[in-house]
Amino acid sequence: MTSPEPALRHALDHERAHHDRCRDALAAMADGSDEQVVTGEDVSASGADAEVLGRRLRTRARELRELPPGPLFFGRLDFARGTGDHAGQSYHIGRLRITEHPTAPPLVVDWRAPVSRAFYQATARAPRGVAVRRRFGWAPGSRGDSADLTGLEDEHLAEGEERVSGIVAQEIERPRVGPMRDIAATIQPEQDDLVRGDLGASVCVQGAPGTGKTAVGLHRAAYLLYTHPQRIRRGGLLILGPNRTFLSYIAEVLPALGETGVRQSTLVEEIARHPVTGTDDERTAVVKHDARTAEVLRRALYARVRAGGDGGPRDLAVPDGSSRWRVPAEELARIVADVRAEEVPYDVGRERVRARIVRAVRERAERRGGPRGTAWTRRIERARPVSAYVDAVWPRVRAEEVLAGLLGDPGELSAAAEGVLDTEEQKALLWARPPRSWKSARWSAADLVLLDEVAGLLEHSPGYGHIVVDEAQDLSPMECRAVARRAAYGSLTVLGDLAQGTTPWAARTWPEALAHLGKPDAAVVPLTTGYRVPRAVADLANRLLERLDVDVPAARSLRGDGALRLREVPGPGAVPDAVVAAVRDASAREGSVGVVAADADVPRLRRALTGAGVDAAGPEEPGARVTVVPASLVKGLEYDHVVAVEPAAIAEAEARGLHRLYVVLTRAVSRLEVVHGRPLPF
Repeated sequence: MTSPEPALRHALDHERAHHDRCRDALAAMADGSDEQVVTGEDVSASGADAEVLGRRLRTRARELRELPPGPLFFGRLDFARGTGDHAGQSYHIGRLRITEHPTAPPLVVDWRAPVSRAFYQATARAPRGVAVRRRFGWAPGSRGDSADLTGLEDEHLAEGEERVSGIVAQEIERPRVGPMRDIAATIQPEQDDLVRGDLGASVCVQGAPGTGKTAVGLHRAAYLLYTHPQRIRRGGLLILGPNRTFLSYIAEVLPALGETGVRQSTLVEEIARHPVTGTDDERTAVVKHDARTAEVLRRALYARVRAGGDGGPRDLAVPDGSSRWRVPAEELARIVADVRAEEVPYDVGRERVRARIVRAVRERAERRGGPRGTAWTRRIERARPVSAYVDAVWPRVRAEEVLAGLLGDPGELSAAAEGVLDTEEQKALLWARPPRSWKSARWSAADLVLLDEVAGLLEHSPGYGHIVVDEAQDLSPMECRAVARRAAYGSLTVLGDLAQGTTPWAARTWPEALAHLGKPDAAVVPLTTGYRVPRAVADLANRLLERLDVDVPAARSLRGDGALRLREVPGPGAVPDAVVAAVRDASAREGSVGVVAADADVPRLRRALTGAGVDAAGPEEPGARVTVVPASLVKGLEYDHVVAVEPAAIAEAEARGLHRLYVVLTRAVSRLEVVHGRPLPF
């Protein structure tokens, strides 16, 4: 009888040989794509067809060349013999499809292909035709050398065998050094359901810390690009993150999954018509981010529409050669009123008024002299009396003019805000020193949101086929409206955790936020099983969760490993030395170290660490071994070892400081050490 070790060595040698074959095939695919680009540029077709074909071929060639190095497969499915579409077949599962020839069976099947779903969903009770599911173990940091294939596990589902995978556990618990990794090899069934959701359906993922909601959102983006390439690329796909630090952290996930060129941005960057040079106090910012302000802006814009122009009702006389066509003031007023009632964008309404005035003139001319042609119509459209009348009753405006007029004129604001904002809220909105013109205005971050709202009233915003919105709980109602305009004809994947809402306008409930996002019927799906945060850390965070004003389920962790230490020191003055000691302890272990403190304490701690000879980087360097991060920027990030400094200071730094502290306590992958000289706020 063959011993297990020789059998395992034989299986590993066989799989390593297959990986070598896959690597050669991938190189040939890249070379073949380059050759197709050259051939495609010379195809005999129309210029437009050749351009489209060339662009597609160049994109494919670039994607293959830019694929990050790494193992080419992470699993294998052996289907049972008998019936079914895949009976008796075996498929290796990886991050992209690899084949030696387009018509040949694939050497590796893309993890997003329909057949691959069984890898994530098959169980002993419901094997989906799978006889054996094999998982591969690769050396940490492998760049795709076949020798790095170090182990494999087989589950014999057809025989009723099902067990917790040690390879999956090792992958989940592997140290987090550098940017975020993809989770294609470790997607769990409930995550897979979300990833493969229908393109037309918007979904909201309420994810407790460590449940993989960000990874789910990114893998869903990759899945939609694979499954609906034409529809998605026609409308575009956008990843919205809370800040650039976060986007740097997740930047390598989609390229690792074979998807390049996806726009990853922040909402501020998407709506930035001007640089942010002004600031608002919290009271002013809260009013500007309030959904009621949208109605104030709408009123301010449409207050510029006057049915009879500045001089009151009057007839319109339009010269036409030796004739003059007269449109009565009553008919003109009716035209303006009808267009107002249609609730179209302001600029569309302006052109509709022009078109209907021209139609009224044409009807009079045709009654007397017969049909008029296109040239005649264009001449009447450009006639000075018509343009002057349109400018008088429906003037052309810019978003900046509307907002500057509103914030700089108490009378205009009072008229627009009557019954919507109270006197104190109106005072909060007014500029203390109005600029001479909007061109010299100092716009704040909240002003950019208001400008985007007005711009959306003027004309339709450019939209996307799908938008993934991460940390959505922190979006204000007005920011949600900005996202909604860009997803008016597309769908959303909304990711967040109400317990981690830290802005003054953070969402209290998902139905409210989804209504502002324009997707009130989106399903809210909770993820509560943690794969990143160790159980001891999750339990500590759950103690704090009880004090937060949100209705979300507590997280549970599958991780029995990890460690938690509460390090109390004699007083605040002893904290820096204790932090240095904690960092040295953590640095003796494998993995990244994140020191997280209230923003005001960060400079002092960096000086203490530097003075002690510890090389500590800032959050803008995601690959650093030791990073000092302000609590305000740590959301979405993760470190193997977290040193949380003076929780009481973090909790007191802002109105929703306890929520911020909840974020800080849930960033650890392996160990959390809490250093404090003051009583803990939980």
